[in-house]
Amino acid sequence: MSSPTGPASGLPVRMPRPRQPGRHRRPEPLAAPEGAPALVLAVPGTPSAATRGLAEEVVSIARSELPGLDARIGYVDGDDVEFPTLQSVLVHGADERTARYEQALAAGVEVKEPEGPVAVVVPLLAGPDSALLRVIRQAVMESRVAADLTDVLGPHPLLAEALHVRLSEAGLARADRARLFTVATAADGIILASVGGEEAVQAAGITGMLLAARLAVPVMAAALDQEGSITAVADQLRSSGSQQLALAPYLIGPEIDPSLVAEAAREAGCSAAEALGPYPAIGKLALSKYTTALGIAPQPAQGTPVR
Repeated sequence: MSSPTGPASGLPVRMPRPRQPGRHRRPEPLAAPEGAPALVLAVPGTPSAATRGLAEEVVSIARSELPGLDARIGYVDGDDVEFPTLQSVLVHGADERTARYEQALAAGVEVKEPEGPVAVVVPLLAGPDSALLRVIRQAVMESRVAADLTDVLGPHPLLAEALHVRLSEAGLARADRARLFTVATAADGIILASVGGEEAVQAAGITGMLLAARLAVPVMAAALDQEGSITAVADQLRSSGSQQLALAPYLIGPEIDPSLVAEAAREAGCSAAEALGPYPAIGKLALSKYTTALGIAPQPAQGTPVR
């Protein structure tokens, strides 16, 4: 029986735990520093409503990971009407920063003159594509705006996770490698299809090794933009014992005509998964490129369990 001052004698009293110091403390949430450069996502390919939706979802993921982030979208082949070009987005950002500085001075506010990059440009590419990167670099130079250009998003373990998810969604791989069940349509050999020539194939091969470890099946990279590359890899996989192949696009989506993926799958005589699209890891990797360029250290990007 309890007394007005607490439990009756002999009963344990629950005391509040002291806040844990050091590594056991929950990390303080990170926010974008005031006046930080904008993250400008450089979106390749022919602009469309679908492309815009994908890009907006990627920057939305980045904003959710870093509150206060100024994230914008610039299209490599934009028209400055419906789809602003990368160059115009950079110029507009620089004009805005100058205007804010001048307004503060006019209001008598003591402010430092803006310095450092106006923006950090992150190419929306899973792997290297020298032709596209050359166009992006040229747009940055022609804008005459101080902007940093990062590397592409891959190779990275999170991209291997994303490929696994897309294959499982298409019924071409087990959803959970830890469960002891099979999928009737699961592939026993994966063609990892990239664009960007031999350099892109080599980079995709690194992510391919991570994917092979996840699926316990052989994975080989090939180039969608090199004639005969997909067929040659399909023949090589079949000659080594794989009978049921699947094509996994190592692409985010806008950088290539989707019909080329379907055509390559027909040539290889196999089914294809969807492109990576706005998978959460894409937004996290874009943000990681931005924070690395600025020397900000957010919490490491965590993958999503494949169910």
